[in-house]
Amino acid sequence: MRSPFMKYAVAKYALVGALALSLAAGGAVVAQAALTKNPAEVTAGNYDLDSGHGKITWSVNHFGLSTYTGQFVNVKAQLKLDPANPSASTLTATIPLTDVAPNDDQLKAHLQTADFFDTAKYPTATFVSRSVTVDADDANEATVVGDLTLKGVTKPVTIEVEFNAAGTVMGAYKAGFDGEATIKRSDFGIDYALPAVSDEVKLHIEGEFVIQK
Repeated sequence: MRSPFMKYAVAKYALVGALALSLAAGGAVVAQAALTKNPAEVTAGNYDLDSGHGKITWSVNHFGLSTYTGQFVNVKAQLKLDPANPSASTLTATIPLTDVAPNDDQLKAHLQTADFFDTAKYPTATFVSRSVTVDADDANEATVVGDLTLKGVTKPVTIEVEFNAAGTVMGAYKAGFDGEATIKRSDFGIDYALPAVSDEVKLHIEGEFVIQK
């Protein structure tokens, strides 16, 4: 049986070890108490997406056999946030279509062709918000309606957004959000392999936005 001293020593060195591992991993220990989950307490201002912590995960039904997923990375986005008047907030984003990550080199190359994105002509997609409406029953949720331009076609898209938290993390003031949307790729002239590969594309959006001084 361990003595009280031995138990104390084990706990002490376990804590020291955990802190050392955390610092080695980039200082992941963060004072969570500094974060707020109340959107009314978020600092107003202009924010840029932290591209290292922001991406769009897409998924399609693949021949009825599986749900195939991939991601768009290196997304650029700007958020004008006004917690006192959320409807005045705006969001714009630029998605580099060449930075698609389907975990398959052949598919990545195919996605660049005219069958899909035709990135030689249309290297990026853009989103520009037109309205932001906060849920009447939950202030942490909002509906963002905007225009998505993809492959030279512009269509309205609705994103259901959830506010996660905001505060100073590793020296930067951030606000974090998740979003969900569904589009039909045929609306944008992408009809390759329909209907074996689904027309509907589900999008999951993650973003940490950093306030600009």
